[in-house]
Amino acid sequence: MTIKYRKTIFVLLLLSMLVALVYLIPANMVIPVQNASVHDWNRDTFWYQPWGKSGVHKGIDIFATMNTPVLSASEGLVVYTGRLGIGGNVVAILGGRWRLHYYAHLQSVDVRAGQWLRAAEIIGRVGNSGNAKGKPPHLHYSLLSLLPRPWRFDGSVSQGWKKMFFLDPGHELTIQQGSTRIPLAIDKTE
Repeated sequence: MTIKYRKTIFVLLLLSMLVALVYLIPANMVIPVQNASVHDWNRDTFWYQPWGKSGVHKGIDIFATMNTPVLSASEGLVVYTGRLGIGGNVVAILGGRWRLHYYAHLQSVDVRAGQWLRAAEIIGRVGNSGNAKGKPPHLHYSLLSLLPRPWRFDGSVSQGWKKMFFLDPGHELTIQQGSTRIPLAIDKTE
């Protein structure tokens, strides 16, 4: 075996272990708005079209009063915080199973990139930033799989190829939560 071949095998094994390791992060989810229930969003809005500039609504909007705490829906690593055009103040968290949790329209952000979070930790406050300005305060919550799921391709709807990556967060939360309310946010000062 050549040294180049050995290095390639080593890198592939290392990457395989990394992929497998992220699958070990718990994917248990909580509803990402404090004291919200499955009744605080419209289940029919995921993949609703037409939907503004994006064409299709790739998440759910969880309505709450302004400044209600927004919680991390799962354990994970904060990979981005900042402002993004139509999303306004946003947070992106890489969770278990290579899922990216995207939180938009926040009034404020209370975490920083590189921070590790447990499920139900406060990450910000419900708001109406970005293209939600002037609308009722809410959290736009999207869930993306970084590993494509080709069987989810849907050629019968607009942007149906993106369904390989976007998961219905309402469905995922309903499976894990039923119609129960989640506990109060975790106090970081414990």
